[in-house]
Amino acid sequence: MLRLGVIYSITTMINRSNWGLIRIVRLAAGSYIVWNALANHQLLVGFIGGFLIIQAILNTGCGAGGCGITLTQQSIGEPAHDVEYEEVR
Repeated sequence: MLRLGVIYSITTMINRSNWGLIRIVRLAAGSYIVWNALANHQLLVGFIGGFLIIQAILNTGCGAGGCGITLTQQSIGEPAHDVEYEEVR
């Protein structure tokens, strides 16, 4: 039962829509890198290719709004607060 729950959560985590050009390029580049890493017995290069494949499958990555970091802004009507500093000797 636990195994089916894990498989279901992984399949729901994989977004099968929104396949754009960059996502396809990541998948193709990662697959090519992993293939060459296996052929040339280079483990570190294989990890880099695997990272690209994971980014493509899970649709993650930083850049062009992929991180989702939100910036806080003050409202227009709210005045900025004055900060008082003390000199420490």
